[in-house]
Amino acid sequence: GAEPDRSGEAEVAKRRPIVFTDRELDVMSVLWRLGSGTVAEVREELGDVGYTTVLKILQILEDKGHVAHDAEGRAYRYRPLVAPEDAGERALSRILNKVFHGSLDLMVARLVSDRSLTADEIARLKEIIDELEPGDAPAEGEGRGR
Repeated sequence: GAEPDRSGEAEVAKRRPIVFTDRELDVMSVLWRLGSGTVAEVREELGDVGYTTVLKILQILEDKGHVAHDAEGRAYRYRPLVAPEDAGERALSRILNKVFHGSLDLMVARLVSDRSLTADEIARLKEIIDELEPGDAPAEGEGRGR
């Protein structure tokens, strides 16, 4: 059949605030990992959630503009419209502003004090900090991954 017109889907997803409940994030995590999935496939990955619960979560995510579906036989195949990096960036920004009142140094200190860092992780964090100039931030859409 003809490919559905998806020209506006990504744009709509970008404009909406990205806020997930824990269960929504569980479902999104499966879709990001698989690329797409039916209700049955997502449920199988989650293991402890009923079919109708997964269906309802996917419908809510679709209403919020975070996923879209395509018909596949009698089932729908859902796919994410939001990249995990975008969701993570927005979530971190909310935590920074709402929990740490904009104090990045306090947030980072809290993150690293909650777990034991390996020597490699400490070295990598030092590299990232050394590369920064005051007021510097990664370019739009550009991460600082490994």
